[in-house]
Amino acid sequence: MFKRNLFLSMRSSLLYFIFISFLFFTQVQGQTQENPWLFSINSNLIVLDGDAVESRINLGAPAFSLSRNLFGGISLGTQYALGTVENFGELYNYTSVDGFLKINLIKGSVLPYVIGGYGFSRFSDENEKPGYFPSTETSRTLFGGVGISINFSEQFAFNLQSTYRSMNENDGFNHFQNFVGLSYLFGAGDADGDGVSDKKDQCPNVPGLKEYKGCPDTDGDTIIDKEDQCPEIPGLPEFKGCIDTDGDGIADPEDNCPEAAGTLEMNGCPDTDGDGIADSLDECITVFGPEENNGCPWPDSDGDGVNDREDLCKDEAGTIENNGCPELSNEIISTLNEFGARINFAANSYLIFGRKTLENLEKIKTLLMENPEGSLLIEGYASADGEEDYNNKLSVKRAEAVRDHLISIGVPASRLEIQGFGALDPIESNENPKGRAINRRVQFKSKVN
Repeated sequence: MFKRNLFLSMRSSLLYFIFISFLFFTQVQGQTQENPWLFSINSNLIVLDGDAVESRINLGAPAFSLSRNLFGGISLGTQYALGTVENFGELYNYTSVDGFLKINLIKGSVLPYVIGGYGFSRFSDENEKPGYFPSTETSRTLFGGVGISINFSEQFAFNLQSTYRSMNENDGFNHFQNFVGLSYLFGAGDADGDGVSDKKDQCPNVPGLKEYKGCPDTDGDTIIDKEDQCPEIPGLPEFKGCIDTDGDGIADPEDNCPEAAGTLEMNGCPDTDGDGIADSLDECITVFGPEENNGCPWPDSDGDGVNDREDLCKDEAGTIENNGCPELSNEIISTLNEFGARINFAANSYLIFGRKTLENLEKIKTLLMENPEGSLLIEGYASADGEEDYNNKLSVKRAEAVRDHLISIGVPASRLEIQGFGALDPIESNENPKGRAINRRVQFKSKVN
């Protein structure tokens, strides 16, 4: 009676464990076999359960199992077992063949699992009985149980499994079937032959290392080649596997000057003079200059402080105010205007006449020739006697008359320009004849370019 209660207790505990395992399976992550096929060879330990049975362990062999992982930790398979069972001195040849579903409960090298299935069990006493398969010695069988697989390599594992088998026929025994044996996992491809299965291999077509999930690290800098921008030169992670030879914080492949420390703005090159042009492109490394002149300052051929690019008279020293061209000094202009004030025009006339007028024009010519730098602007004016348009035209003709006479006595035409202002800017009142006579005049200014 004690043995009977023991087996009932074991059976109840086993069924309860199976129920609890399936209940919590949705909260446990199953394992996907990297090698999807599993073949096991086991010893077959059978313990009968029921009334009028002898409680003993019956050792049999062999037991074979073949399964295929479907997805996650779920596998489908078949098993076949042989053995000899003794019950109160009577011997039975035992055979079972089944299909099963197996579910791994966790991931890892130690895999507990639950198993359940349907098949056939046979207890044969070798006495012939009528009927065809399934004979009265063969019973349909529903079974379930638990097991554990302990992997000691990627392809080999130690296997323990215990199931309770309930027979639907009368001729046979409900029983515990226990497997102890070895499993071989296979079926995963390894295209590159590096010992890492294609399912695990992140570089399946290139031989690599297991510690890098099948990817190579040619330069040994712990950065796999496919993430290493310099796969043949040991480098640093912050530079994506490359080095920074000049220490400017820019990796050599992105550094236009890898052996000279520079700035990010200059793509790793230095800019010694700070003109925004990298030294490698700057023809004047130590002198600030514009990009248009390749980093060099514009020349100033005449040394007047106005560079040749902006100097309208680059071969003559001038002033900044006159865009690099020379100017007549204020003193000379003042003297010229003293002479010009003695040049008189008759009303409505632009003709030059009178000995004193000609003498003053000769003095103007002499002063210009003594000061060959700078050009002269001749401004013509009129009194307010006539219409505005007429006065404007008359003022221009008076300036032209003075210019033409100076040219005729030797002043270069290139130094003379004219402009008419009509009756504008009178220097005396136009209300009396004397004031109008004075306003009919020319004035001189230094020509500004």
